[in-house]
Amino acid sequence: MKMHQFLQFLNQQLTHWRRQYKTLRRKGKLMRSPKGKTHRRELLRTMLKNVFLFLSKTNEKSERRKQERALRSKAKSVKIKSSIYAVALDWAYKQRYSVILAIAVVSLTGIIGHKLYNQTQIQIGHPAPQTITAPYTASIEDHKKTEAERKAVSKRSLQVLMLDARINETINENLQQLLDDGNEIRAVAGAFPFFDPVVLSISTQRYLRSCSELEWQALLSAVENTKNQQQKRIGQTTPAAPNQKRQPRITSKSDTQNLEKTQPVDFSQNTDFTQAVAELESYRLTTSEKSLSLVIAEISQTRQRYIQATAKLLKLETVSPEAVYEESLLLDLSDVEWEKTQMGIHEIIERILTQGIPQGLPKNILQDAVSLQLQTFVPKSAETLAKNLLLAVLKPNLQKDEEQTRQNAQKAAAGVPPVMVKIRHGEVIVKKGAQITAWNFEVLEHYRLIRREVKWQELVKLGGVIAIAIGIFVWVERHIDYELRQRDRLLVLLLTLSVPGVIVIGLPYTTWSALGLLLGSFYGPTLGLTVVGLLWPILGISLDMSKAALLAGVGGGILGSYIAQRLRSREELALLGVAIALTQGGIYLLVKILIGQIFGSTWYIVFQEAGLFALSGLGWSIVALGLSPYLEKVFDLVTPIRLAELANPNRPLLKRLATETPGTFQHTLLVATLAEAAAKELGCNVELVRAGTLYHDIGKMHDPLGFIENQMGGPNKHDTEIKDPWKSAEIIKKHVTEGLVMARKHLLPTAIQAFIPEHQGTMLIAYFHHQAQQMAQSDPSLTVDDADFRYDGPIPQSRETGIVMLADSCEAALRSLQASAKSAGEKRSLKDVSSEQALAMLNNILRAKWQDNQLVDSGLKREEMSQIAQIFVDVWQQFHHKRIAYPKLRASSAVRNL
Repeated sequence: MKMHQFLQFLNQQLTHWRRQYKTLRRKGKLMRSPKGKTHRRELLRTMLKNVFLFLSKTNEKSERRKQERALRSKAKSVKIKSSIYAVALDWAYKQRYSVILAIAVVSLTGIIGHKLYNQTQIQIGHPAPQTITAPYTASIEDHKKTEAERKAVSKRSLQVLMLDARINETINENLQQLLDDGNEIRAVAGAFPFFDPVVLSISTQRYLRSCSELEWQALLSAVENTKNQQQKRIGQTTPAAPNQKRQPRITSKSDTQNLEKTQPVDFSQNTDFTQAVAELESYRLTTSEKSLSLVIAEISQTRQRYIQATAKLLKLETVSPEAVYEESLLLDLSDVEWEKTQMGIHEIIERILTQGIPQGLPKNILQDAVSLQLQTFVPKSAETLAKNLLLAVLKPNLQKDEEQTRQNAQKAAAGVPPVMVKIRHGEVIVKKGAQITAWNFEVLEHYRLIRREVKWQELVKLGGVIAIAIGIFVWVERHIDYELRQRDRLLVLLLTLSVPGVIVIGLPYTTWSALGLLLGSFYGPTLGLTVVGLLWPILGISLDMSKAALLAGVGGGILGSYIAQRLRSREELALLGVAIALTQGGIYLLVKILIGQIFGSTWYIVFQEAGLFALSGLGWSIVALGLSPYLEKVFDLVTPIRLAELANPNRPLLKRLATETPGTFQHTLLVATLAEAAAKELGCNVELVRAGTLYHDIGKMHDPLGFIENQMGGPNKHDTEIKDPWKSAEIIKKHVTEGLVMARKHLLPTAIQAFIPEHQGTMLIAYFHHQAQQMAQSDPSLTVDDADFRYDGPIPQSRETGIVMLADSCEAALRSLQASAKSAGEKRSLKDVSSEQALAMLNNILRAKWQDNQLVDSGLKREEMSQIAQIFVDVWQQFHHKRIAYPKLRASSAVRNL
């Protein structure tokens, strides 16, 4: 019994809740209310609570009645609250256009007029309205003095230097070049010493190689005379050695003059001369006359090489104004000394560069440092040469480390304590009529004596200007072909807010280019130019920004708005971004030239700013291109570029359509050809018609053989299997619902989805409707309801879908006309036979569609029907044009040709 009562009570509660739910759903209030789930949850919770109480207190009837009354009261309260919310949401939904406009006025006024919120009544530089004294004693920081002290400390902070690797590399390259030049000159001069130092000392070899030609001839004569004297003493006579013809060496003007003298010169007082003669004579005595002759020949060859090396050295000194080599320093070193010198120079320069050479280092300090290093790493005889080489290439390699220096300066400045000023109670801060200084303003700000206010009057004025601008926008919107939805208006508002929003956060390079490019691409040039043109004067009046920057941004926005919708690929939009960048930079530079700022000392800053504006235009254009596909999907937009992408035959749905339903695909292509031609002539959106037509019959993939164009001459399943016109009509109608399911699954735009149901409208499926009527005549128990044989609609809501409906109907008729002409075996061409027939037939079809009220909402006019019919016939004739009659060949000749 208790269980029966419980089940009866539970059934009553469920029935009551179900009725309430159906009522709210039928009125459309339950789904619209954002708190509908909360109300249902609360109602269910109350119901379960009462059920629990019923189980625990079944025998207490009074308590149960009380709980039932509470439940009814609670349900009634929830119903009332839900009704209030539903009414409010219904009102907001009906007034959504006005709500969006109000949001636009408030948001634009709020962002553009942000400076009007917290304005002070007391301002710096204005006279004080009254004498103001300190209400209590306080220590207040003097920000100006604190900042001055911190700047002074920052300037006094030590600079941080760092080694510049590029300068070091340059120094090493220059040094190596000089050493290579020295090696090349020494290679021309030959090895040194060129003879055994035990026989001829280093100093003698150096003298013999570099002495003048007169000295050399005198030396040979002295050696010859010594030999003759010795022969006389020993009583032997030997033939004199023939004089060798030698090329004179001209090293200076004095040598040239000496060569011109004919009288002999006495070199016996020259120590090097005497020593050389003695060493040669000694060598002759210890060896033989023949050996001495060979030595003299070798000395002559060495002298010739030395002359060539000297000439090369003089040429090098002529080419390089800062010559570091001297004959006596470079060529007088032995090969061992030169090798040690090079190694020492590399070691020294590595040490000095590692230690670093700062900017502004006195030259004498660098010379002293080099000299100290030379004593350790270079032979004594090569110190002068090495010093010349090092001083020629060494230069400062320490550069200022800007980042580290700045960090040190900031750290030093942060260590400076704030400068505090003590203000005593009752002390006068500013007297009445006195000009308020920055320090007075700080003190008043500290004591919160500066009264701030919202300038409502200015905000209202700004809101009025923005409201007028929005009114102009609404008027333009009503006069353009594109009908904006609420989501479109919201997107326009968001893009518009981005321009002042970026300026408010302090960035002058705002989103003009992105605004123009996106609005022009989405909604056409008229709407884009309207937004840019209305935003321009508002920002110019309300915000403190450079007029050149404003003009540059507006120029880029206008260019993007005007051209964007004409482009048909992302690549073209990218090139438009480059054009916008050049436009912004060029306008900024032109304005600066006109006002004369470029001719001052800050001309380079103007060029820099122009470049930054150009880069900002390119950058925001790239951002717009990146956001464009996402905005198209989120806000369900169709642009020419997106329509071109959707019409690509490699799209998944179109590939399936061509593979699974080849007949339907061919039908689709023919319908698209007819519809495109009509859309072009009537000034409709050709890209939308093309893409929409390609997808209008995708629902036929759910049952390809249910449609005659895919049966390929096979048996018709409607006649062989189904044999029920009602079921056949359901299959035919299902291609619309299944097509919508596929379109939503593949996220096709709403504008494309509209072609799927609207191309059929609410037309009658005449073939199966006629079959059903015939069956009903034979069987009186059957009744034919026209609704069972009509598509669910809606009828076409745009000119584009209306054109596709007409093209779809006419294509099938033209195909049937072509088939009947061929089957009749007529000798005349299709063009000659069916031109008038086709036009008459299409006019009848279009008249029937018009009389069936299928086009009343499409925007097509009655007088356009005949024009559309003529266009369809013209296109059909182009497809089925007259061909050349080829001569018939005999079978035997045909075989021979094969």
